[in-house]
Amino acid sequence: MTSIIARAAAKVRDGERLTPAESVEMYLHAPLPLLGELADVVRERKHPRRVATYIIDRNVNYTNVCVARCSFCAFYRPVGSSDGYVLGFDEIFRKIDETIELGGGQLLLQGGHNPDLPLEWYEDLFRAVKARYPSFRLHALSPPEIIHLTRMSRLSIAGVIERLIASGLDSIPGGGAEILVDRVRKALNCYNKATSDEWLEVMRQAHRAGLRTTATMMYGTVDTPDERIEHMLRLRALQDEVGGFTAFIAWSYQPEHTELGGVQATGLEYLRTLATARLVLDNFPNLQASWVTQGGKVGQLSLAYGANDMGSVMIEENVVRAAGAAYCMDEVEIVRNIEDAGFTARRRNMHYEILGEPIFRQKEVRRMLNLAVAREEGDGSVPAELANYPARSASEKRRRALQ
Repeated sequence: MTSIIARAAAKVRDGERLTPAESVEMYLHAPLPLLGELADVVRERKHPRRVATYIIDRNVNYTNVCVARCSFCAFYRPVGSSDGYVLGFDEIFRKIDETIELGGGQLLLQGGHNPDLPLEWYEDLFRAVKARYPSFRLHALSPPEIIHLTRMSRLSIAGVIERLIASGLDSIPGGGAEILVDRVRKALNCYNKATSDEWLEVMRQAHRAGLRTTATMMYGTVDTPDERIEHMLRLRALQDEVGGFTAFIAWSYQPEHTELGGVQATGLEYLRTLATARLVLDNFPNLQASWVTQGGKVGQLSLAYGANDMGSVMIEENVVRAAGAAYCMDEVEIVRNIEDAGFTARRRNMHYEILGEPIFRQKEVRRMLNLAVAREEGDGSVPAELANYPARSASEKRRRALQ
């Protein structure tokens, strides 16, 4: 063990902050068992009662049509594609009904950058959801989607967020961060959808507006270990400034069916990354395990490497599945993994407030052995309400002209 690792380990045990150089050294060279031990020390300091949480919500992708064309994404379809879709309001209502039936109270709502969906479409959807389900929560629109709406509406970031809050937005998910280093973003063709500074500015404005958000990191494409640490340090600095992040979630790049291709990082690399994040992000209260990309057993092991939360039951998933990962765990399976690891399982909301014991122990809930999809294959229906908004793309104008 090098002297810098020994000094960094002592600092973690004493509750002191790691420097950038110490963070990189720990990530690159500290033995994995030591990283796990230290991450568990920090988790225990922040969450001393050995409670591991999870949330019952549904991951809904309202459209797969996207102009961003990121090279690592297997989910998007270009404008005019016969496989492109937009969910109708009634379809989203049915998904909410199913979520409530399973004990959930929130949608994680994200989608492509569709030029035919103006800001008013989102406002109308949010208002319609809140009118029908007043207490249901909308954890919606990642920072790049907010940036897309600023370009469509010519409003400022703060202006778009203000209008979305007025319509019913409750919180913002941390998607689209990838790696917050512009060299990486340019190489992945995602610089134009949001630069590193733009992603951070959306979160800054959201926190100033009183919203809580999460932060994510997708690693394992063209990024270097130093750039992953730089990503974490930029998040740490913003959390020092505005303090609105509730949690950090890291997952590895899923290469199947993508333009970029390549190979997936190993489970050991995931645990190393997760444990290092727990040490570096000393001002983040919660770390989620990414079982949806790593599988249930690595997700369970994550609880010994700094994670205190098993994330979402999800109910539905489309983006990661398109890239080849199709893990599924319903509430029963998540709770089993938590308890077998020696923790007490508790449901939570987006703010990490404890809601109670597992819902399936309070009432009968049907098992969910496969994650749902946005739409059944072959369903090419177009929602009638799209006609309420002006078409911007040439393909949508042609489709309407033929009606």
